[in-house]
Amino acid sequence: MFKTPKSLRLQIGLFGRTNVGKSTFLNYIASQDVSITSPVPGTTTDVVEKPMELLPIGPVVFLDTAGLDDVSQLAKERLKKSKNIFTRADIFVIVTESNNWQSYEDEVVEEAKKQKTPVVIVVNKVDLVKPREDFLNTLSKITSRIVLSSSLDKPNRNHTINEFKLFVIEVCPDDYINPPAILGDLLPKQEVSVLIVPIDLEAPKGRIILPQVQAIRDLLDNNQISLVVKESEYKKSLGSLKKKPSLVVCDSQVVERMVRETPKEINCTTFSILFTRYKSDLAEEVKGVLKIDELKKNDKVLIAEACSHHPIGDDIGRVKIPKWLKNYLGFDLNIDVTAGRDYPNDLSKYKLIIHCGACMITRREMLSRLQKARENSIAVTNYGVAISYLQGVLERVLSPFPEVLKIYQEEKAKQK
Repeated sequence: MFKTPKSLRLQIGLFGRTNVGKSTFLNYIASQDVSITSPVPGTTTDVVEKPMELLPIGPVVFLDTAGLDDVSQLAKERLKKSKNIFTRADIFVIVTESNNWQSYEDEVVEEAKKQKTPVVIVVNKVDLVKPREDFLNTLSKITSRIVLSSSLDKPNRNHTINEFKLFVIEVCPDDYINPPAILGDLLPKQEVSVLIVPIDLEAPKGRIILPQVQAIRDLLDNNQISLVVKESEYKKSLGSLKKKPSLVVCDSQVVERMVRETPKEINCTTFSILFTRYKSDLAEEVKGVLKIDELKKNDKVLIAEACSHHPIGDDIGRVKIPKWLKNYLGFDLNIDVTAGRDYPNDLSKYKLIIHCGACMITRREMLSRLQKARENSIAVTNYGVAISYLQGVLERVLSPFPEVLKIYQEEKAKQK
């Protein structure tokens, strides 16, 4: 990979009314013209994403949103896109003007409280109007992280940026400072893991897909050894090893074959299940898979993909999972498929959500999707968990996660 994917970057949302200088502040931080600026209100008509390196944190992406008080002809759609950033941002940056705090800013603060997302306030254009002491006292009741900024003050740019960085570091989620292992914590150092990587039609030409790349990198970072093979070479490769591997990981589409060819004493799982642990709540999604047995004919099920790839004829979300569900249940379901960030606001019509491994969205965004489902009392499970369950091998692929396996067994017993 030549650059860090957006889903692995710290997401910083810029919110505020029209013409308070959100885009100007972004250009000031980036030291380049990232967003179009103009004295005309409503110049930013869509969310502008600016990936950059914000050292010492590393890769971030700024999300410059349209003005919250936009009253132009397309305001409704613009505001809808801006508010979608509420569930995506890891940090809310509220840009305002001196002595001018309105209900729009209060709305963002309330949303931040709801999302449990930290807030940084930028008082912009202080060269034009100096903030009053009572105004700053009011802001300090919301947060102690307040930056006074003049985007025209080039000599003090470094001071403003450093102050802003300190606040970002202060509230930066631990995941970005000390990112969790994907699978490196599942086996001792210098032990061998086997990664079974089918090369299907949806894999980028000349490359392998992102979760597999990240898994290999995670093993390297943890001083471990990986053997990467296709499913057709797995059994022979396993037999050639003098010492049995500590872990085997496969693509969910070949999980039944992998389990069949793997000795019972070797722990095994799937990439999708690893990413459920990494990006979501594995225990919650393992419990959710039991909802499959409660489905009735023509119940609505949502299959949610985090990426927007061009589907092929044998697409896993649109073709394979619906087919496996029908084979398991013996009847058809009413299935909707969403891709990318086109996640439904109204989930109430669904009995179950089957989500992909979420490698293309942030952990915060995935947990927000999970929370929305909880609020509607809708079960959520994962591609890898669901496929393994439908093929009767879920307990086997939960072997690296004994605590989650115990939860699954207890929930299964309650169901019976």
